[in-house]
Amino acid sequence: MSQQEREALAAELYPEDLYGLASLLSVAELTTLKQLREVLNEKVAPHVAEHWEAGTFPTRIIQPLVELDLMDPPALREAGEEPTQLYAGFRNYELSRTDPSVATFYNAQSGLFRTTVNLGGSAEQVAELEPKIRNWEYFGVFALTEPDHGSDIAGGLETTASFDETSGEWVINGSKRWIGGAALADALAVFARDTADKQVKCFLVPREAEGVTLTKIEGKTALRIMQNADIDLKDVRVPDSARLQNINSFKDVAGCLRNMRSDVAWIATGAMAGAFDAARNYVTTREQFGKKLAQFQLIQEKLALMAANLTAALTMVTRLTQQQQEGKYRDENSAMAKMYIALRLRENVALAREICGGNGITLDAKVARFHADAEAIYSYEGTHEINSLILARALTGYSAFV
Repeated sequence: MSQQEREALAAELYPEDLYGLASLLSVAELTTLKQLREVLNEKVAPHVAEHWEAGTFPTRIIQPLVELDLMDPPALREAGEEPTQLYAGFRNYELSRTDPSVATFYNAQSGLFRTTVNLGGSAEQVAELEPKIRNWEYFGVFALTEPDHGSDIAGGLETTASFDETSGEWVINGSKRWIGGAALADALAVFARDTADKQVKCFLVPREAEGVTLTKIEGKTALRIMQNADIDLKDVRVPDSARLQNINSFKDVAGCLRNMRSDVAWIATGAMAGAFDAARNYVTTREQFGKKLAQFQLIQEKLALMAANLTAALTMVTRLTQQQQEGKYRDENSAMAKMYIALRLRENVALAREICGGNGITLDAKVARFHADAEAIYSYEGTHEINSLILARALTGYSAFV
């Protein structure tokens, strides 16, 4: 396939991508994303509104996504290619474009848990677990945040782990909050402070281990499909082999978070695209005062601003991902992307809801989910304030953290 044909395929798949950034992907990557789009349209999208309103997760969507083998796509294997980080970014974009909860659920495995194991595990642990994570044989979640500690988790983490010399086991006590997908997981990647050296370590705790109690968080007004849990850990025992050997301080945890913020920036960008698509479809079919809403100047101005915000976000995450593919990881770069794109997401979903009028607050217009879900994306994996301080620290040389 020629470069011109590849660009045409990218434009067909992503008409909102005005700068043609998707054309940087290979034909095999674009083909995989097209297959994902088809599955999302046929087997996922029809169920999201119902489950969003009910606050439940449609477990029927998991197997169709697993069967695509998105972390090790067949089309790439056949082409002799390895999945690039840019492909992984567009995978999150595609999932979030359909629904941010679906993207968050998938990324809990492909991003949060996989990154934690690959960066935090020993060579032996990675060799054993990585294939099982890729094919979803071993599903895990990231358990860092606590009921009383979110933004201050680096110094405030209270969950403890004590090594029992007699049994050779670790004994974990504490609690975690906002752990998405925990009820379906095989393992919880629990971060706890070692009582001996006061350093943060990570343990793969079986969800059904004795002493583990999960409680669904009710009453959420955002990411209602994603099932978040409170987790209590009381005298939970795991062998030393369950400890990820290369996480021995919060600095190591920060290394994981540096990667994860770029995933969330892609999810935020995909949510912008989903809201934009829904709003544009609405105004090109809805008539008022004898003509389509899309024919009015004020509507067109709002759509233009939404498109510009989306293009800026897509350009930022693409360049960030290119740098990371080259091995250039900087806290300030990923923090800036998450901070800025989540802020623009808020603006875009508000504009999308606005141009859909009263129908914009109903699930029928398909923007209300994005409007509500943006609030969760704005806050998770580093709040706006925390990410702004990370960026400003790099700009000024002064840390303003308390």
